[in-house]
Amino acid sequence: MSILKNKLGGACMKMGDNVNSDVIIPGRYLVSIDPQELAKHAFEPLGDDFQRKLQKTKILVAGRNFGCGSAREQAASCLIGAGVQAIIADSFARVFFRNAINTGLVAIQCPEAVAAVESGDDLYVDMKAGEIQTPKGNFTFPSYPESTMSILESGGLIPYVAVQLLKEGK
Repeated sequence: MSILKNKLGGACMKMGDNVNSDVIIPGRYLVSIDPQELAKHAFEPLGDDFQRKLQKTKILVAGRNFGCGSAREQAASCLIGAGVQAIIADSFARVFFRNAINTGLVAIQCPEAVAAVESGDDLYVDMKAGEIQTPKGNFTFPSYPESTMSILESGGLIPYVAVQLLKEGK
């Protein structure tokens, strides 16, 4: 799916501050890099009920410092495997943010939208317009640089590099 042409979205789940990568995907599962396999264990420490809710979630909404903790790429890729299309947060741990982009997961910093929504709200993200549509109004966020948009549109850094190498004939 091209995020430049389509809206992302659906039901959201709201979380608090400092959501740790060790909670997103426990370390014992890092032997896998398969997003669907990892998704079975996403947020496992929070219990089966949380995992069932995650299966219905398209947008995660969180407070400050989402993805803090260990620098594990699987924390982003397991969310993709679980069907999460985007994360909207007050702020992100820097390594998680880059891992999200590099795996093709949209990560948006927009404290105003976070403050306005509740779990279960339907949210829609229009990447081209830089807008988050919520039941309580629309909120804008800064556009990604063209290079970052190209990575996201390609589905992540590896697919992006593969396309670039093909263009160069390598």
